[in-house]
Amino acid sequence: MKQTYYASEQDNLASYWLDHELWTRTRNVLVLVLTVSWLAAAAGWLSDSQRFDYSYFCGFVYFITIGFGGLFFLMMQFLTGAAWSVTVRRFMETVAASLPVGLVLFVPIAFAIPELYEWARPSHDPLVQAKAGYLNPAFFVIRSAIYLGIWSLLGVAIYTQSTQQDGTRSIENMRAASRWSAPGLVITLITASLAAFDWVMSLDPRWYSTIFGIYMLAGGGVAFIAVITLISLAFRRAGVLKSAITVEHYHDLGKWLFALTVFWAYIAFSQYMLIWYANLPDETIFFKVRRAGSWPVWSALLVLGHFLVPFLLLLGRAAKRNLTVLGWMAGWILAMHFVDIYWLVMPTFSKSGMSLNWMDFAALLATGSAFALAFWLRLGRKALVPVGDLRFEQGLAFKNV
Repeated sequence: MKQTYYASEQDNLASYWLDHELWTRTRNVLVLVLTVSWLAAAAGWLSDSQRFDYSYFCGFVYFITIGFGGLFFLMMQFLTGAAWSVTVRRFMETVAASLPVGLVLFVPIAFAIPELYEWARPSHDPLVQAKAGYLNPAFFVIRSAIYLGIWSLLGVAIYTQSTQQDGTRSIENMRAASRWSAPGLVITLITASLAAFDWVMSLDPRWYSTIFGIYMLAGGGVAFIAVITLISLAFRRAGVLKSAITVEHYHDLGKWLFALTVFWAYIAFSQYMLIWYANLPDETIFFKVRRAGSWPVWSALLVLGHFLVPFLLLLGRAAKRNLTVLGWMAGWILAMHFVDIYWLVMPTFSKSGMSLNWMDFAALLATGSAFALAFWLRLGRKALVPVGDLRFEQGLAFKNV
């Protein structure tokens, strides 16, 4: 049934749409960044393909973890019936609906498998040979396509239900999104864990950790909240959604930044403690490699920057309601997420220590601009907030106690 709006209501709803001039200007900037970064990435691949493969892999993992962490968080909002997040949820939905880009961005990794993974090359190690039934290029690509396909399906399905509700204002769309979210939450948890095992943990086929998947999901989750915070603040600075996303909503985003930072640290410490306590060579090799050369400096930065700094600065209520502090901390957490991914991946390539290279940043920009452009193109098609959600007015009036 077509929804009819009164004139005053139509005027109010118009403020929730993206200004065409702003959309066009930002799109042009993103296209420029995409073009330049991919040209730089191509130059990097031509100059040193092996080094570029690792840089590109870091960029891919960085953004895809934000994607599946965000998808998991989004589905939680529907299943819990959260009202506080309604006014920022369209950003979450659009990030999740941009996950199909990951299918395209995975193609260079599929071609780089022999460079990235020891198990894809001839090996006389009995342990590596014993895992060949699972760790082989063909099955690896099939599993990766399944993971990315499932996340893309869930993200697009939930986005579609929410945007349809903008016009219908029907509770059936909310129920449909919840029906996708209920099994989707479990499936995402399983597939994200398997993807973490396949993509990152198998860089060293001798090492294993049973909670590594949760570690990666936690890191992606806190980085996702940081992304949503920065997007909301950027719109606020542009004079958009000031009345829809208030200090109360930023306060809750700050709470989630703090909570997920603590959760990530808890999982990281648990993983380290269990490996240290068991003292098994197949497990301790992971930390032994990261104690060589200059890697301990990177490890210390991870402990201090990814946990201690945000923990102390976001602990108080005032900091979560200070938009300047919140913005800086969101940016800081995103930088620390890169440190985390780099620390997980690069010791496989450079065992002697850190080897930051311009290709790291070119590849990060290339993969990031692809996701950003997909996000922006989709964001301009619909209202910036889910105006048809039955909890929308409640979300606007949300107050922290």
